[in-house]
Amino acid sequence: MTDAPKPWHDAFPSPQTTAPLMTREEALQSLSSYELLLVDVRRTDFEGGTIKGSLNLPAHSFYMNRAVLFDLCKRAGVKKVAFYCGSSNGRGPRCSGWFADYIAESGDDQIQSLTLEGGIKGWVKAGGLYTQQMDGFEPEYWRQFE
Repeated sequence: MTDAPKPWHDAFPSPQTTAPLMTREEALQSLSSYELLLVDVRRTDFEGGTIKGSLNLPAHSFYMNRAVLFDLCKRAGVKKVAFYCGSSNGRGPRCSGWFADYIAESGDDQIQSLTLEGGIKGWVKAGGLYTQQMDGFEPEYWRQFE
Protein backbone atom coordinates (compact mmCIF):
# COMPACT_ATOMS: atom_id res chain seq x y z
CA MET A 1 0.00 0.00 0.00
CA THR A 2 1.42 3.38 -0.99
CA ASP A 3 0.84 6.66 0.71
CA ALA A 4 -1.40 9.07 -1.15
CA PRO A 5 0.46 12.10 -2.49
CA LYS A 6 0.28 15.20 -0.35
CA PRO A 7 -1.82 18.12 -1.59
CA TRP A 8 0.35 20.78 -3.26
CA HIS A 9 -0.30 23.32 -0.50
CA ASP A 10 1.09 21.01 2.21
CA ALA A 11 4.55 21.67 0.79
CA PHE A 12 4.34 25.26 2.08
CA PRO A 13 3.58 26.80 5.48
CA SER A 14 -0.01 27.73 6.22
CA PRO A 15 -0.71 31.45 5.86
CA GLN A 16 -0.64 33.31 9.17
CA THR A 17 -2.86 36.10 7.88
CA THR A 18 -6.43 36.07 6.62
CA ALA A 19 -6.59 38.77 3.99
CA PRO A 20 -9.74 40.92 3.93
CA LEU A 21 -12.35 40.47 1.23
CA MET A 22 -12.81 42.83 -1.70
CA THR A 23 -16.33 42.92 -3.06
CA ARG A 24 -16.84 42.48 -6.78
CA GLU A 25 -18.42 45.96 -6.82
CA GLU A 26 -15.21 47.45 -5.44
CA ALA A 27 -13.14 45.44 -7.92
CA LEU A 28 -15.32 46.50 -10.86
CA GLN A 29 -14.97 50.18 -9.91
CA SER A 30 -11.19 49.77 -9.64
CA LEU A 31 -10.60 47.80 -12.86
CA SER A 32 -9.33 50.82 -14.75
CA SER A 33 -7.11 51.87 -11.85
CA TYR A 34 -3.44 51.08 -11.93
CA GLU A 35 -3.56 50.77 -8.16
CA LEU A 36 -5.38 47.38 -8.31
CA LEU A 37 -3.96 44.14 -9.63
CA LEU A 38 -6.21 41.10 -9.90
CA VAL A 39 -4.44 37.75 -9.67
CA ASP A 40 -6.18 34.64 -11.00
CA VAL A 41 -4.64 31.69 -9.15
CA ARG A 42 -6.45 28.98 -11.11
CA ARG A 43 -4.22 26.59 -13.04
CA THR A 44 -6.07 24.62 -15.68
CA ASP A 45 -9.60 25.50 -14.67
CA PHE A 46 -9.52 28.95 -16.21
CA GLU A 47 -11.89 27.80 -18.93
CA GLY A 48 -14.78 30.14 -19.47
CA GLY A 49 -12.71 33.29 -19.25
CA THR A 50 -10.92 35.51 -16.79
CA ILE A 51 -11.39 39.06 -15.52
CA LYS A 52 -9.81 41.61 -17.86
CA GLY A 53 -6.34 42.63 -16.84
CA SER A 54 -5.87 39.71 -14.43
CA LEU A 55 -2.48 38.15 -14.05
CA ASN A 56 -2.53 34.32 -13.98
CA LEU A 57 -0.22 32.96 -11.29
CA PRO A 58 -1.31 29.38 -10.48
CA ALA A 59 -1.63 28.73 -6.75
CA HIS A 60 0.64 25.68 -6.77
CA SER A 61 3.61 27.86 -7.72
CA PHE A 62 2.60 31.16 -6.11
CA TYR A 63 4.36 30.76 -2.76
CA MET A 64 7.76 30.68 -4.45
CA ASN A 65 6.92 33.79 -6.49
CA ARG A 66 5.59 36.07 -3.73
CA ALA A 67 8.74 38.19 -3.62
CA VAL A 68 8.72 38.74 -7.37
CA LEU A 69 5.07 39.84 -7.31
CA PHE A 70 5.77 42.14 -4.37
CA ASP A 71 8.70 43.75 -6.17
CA LEU A 72 6.69 44.22 -9.37
CA CYS A 73 3.82 45.79 -7.44
CA LYS A 74 6.15 48.18 -5.62
CA ARG A 75 7.76 49.28 -8.89
CA ALA A 76 4.39 49.73 -10.63
CA GLY A 77 2.72 51.62 -7.76
CA VAL A 78 0.09 48.91 -7.19
CA LYS A 79 -1.67 49.50 -3.85
CA LYS A 80 -4.10 46.56 -3.78
CA VAL A 81 -3.65 42.98 -4.97
CA ALA A 82 -6.85 40.90 -5.04
CA PHE A 83 -6.56 37.13 -5.53
CA TYR A 84 -9.30 34.88 -6.84
CA CYS A 85 -9.95 31.31 -7.86
CA GLY A 86 -13.21 29.55 -8.72
CA SER A 87 -15.18 30.51 -5.61
CA SER A 88 -12.42 32.11 -3.52
CA ASN A 89 -12.81 29.44 -0.85
CA GLY A 90 -9.41 27.73 -1.13
CA ARG A 91 -6.64 28.81 -3.44
CA GLY A 92 -7.57 32.50 -3.54
CA PRO A 93 -7.62 33.02 0.25
CA ARG A 94 -4.51 30.87 0.70
CA CYS A 95 -2.51 32.95 -1.82
CA SER A 96 -3.80 36.26 -0.48
CA GLY A 97 -2.81 35.10 3.01
CA TRP A 98 0.69 34.18 1.85
CA PHE A 99 1.03 37.53 0.12
CA ALA A 100 -0.25 39.38 3.20
CA ASP A 101 2.31 37.49 5.30
CA TYR A 102 5.07 38.52 2.89
CA ILE A 103 3.95 42.15 2.97
CA ALA A 104 3.95 42.10 6.80
CA GLU A 105 7.39 40.45 6.91
CA SER A 106 8.74 43.17 4.61
CA GLY A 107 7.40 45.90 6.90
CA ASP A 108 5.50 47.50 4.03
CA ASP A 109 2.26 49.37 4.67
CA GLN A 110 1.65 50.60 1.12
CA ILE A 111 0.34 47.38 -0.46
CA GLN A 112 -2.76 45.52 0.67
CA SER A 113 -3.49 41.87 -0.07
CA LEU A 114 -7.17 40.98 -0.59
CA THR A 115 -9.38 38.09 -1.66
CA LEU A 116 -12.03 38.73 -4.31
CA GLU A 117 -15.30 37.75 -2.66
CA GLY A 118 -17.10 34.95 -4.51
CA GLY A 119 -14.25 34.35 -6.97
CA ILE A 120 -14.79 34.14 -10.70
CA LYS A 121 -18.06 32.21 -10.22
CA GLY A 122 -19.51 35.08 -8.18
CA TRP A 123 -18.27 37.54 -10.80
CA VAL A 124 -20.08 35.67 -13.57
CA LYS A 125 -23.28 35.21 -11.51
CA ALA A 126 -23.43 38.99 -11.02
CA GLY A 127 -24.43 39.34 -14.68
CA GLY A 128 -23.68 41.29 -17.81
CA LEU A 129 -22.04 44.31 -16.21
CA TYR A 130 -19.38 41.92 -14.90
CA THR A 131 -19.11 39.43 -17.77
CA GLN A 132 -18.49 42.36 -20.14
CA GLN A 133 -15.30 42.89 -18.17
CA MET A 134 -13.94 39.42 -18.96
CA ASP A 135 -11.49 38.19 -21.56
CA GLY A 136 -12.51 34.96 -23.27
CA PHE A 137 -15.95 34.84 -21.64
CA GLU A 138 -17.78 31.67 -22.71
CA PRO A 139 -21.43 31.77 -21.55
CA GLU A 140 -21.95 28.09 -22.36
CA TYR A 141 -19.20 27.05 -19.94
CA TRP A 142 -20.81 28.86 -17.01
CA ARG A 143 -24.24 27.25 -17.41
CA GLN A 144 -23.02 24.19 -15.51
CA PHE A 145 -22.80 26.31 -12.34
CA GLU A 146 -26.31 27.75 -12.47
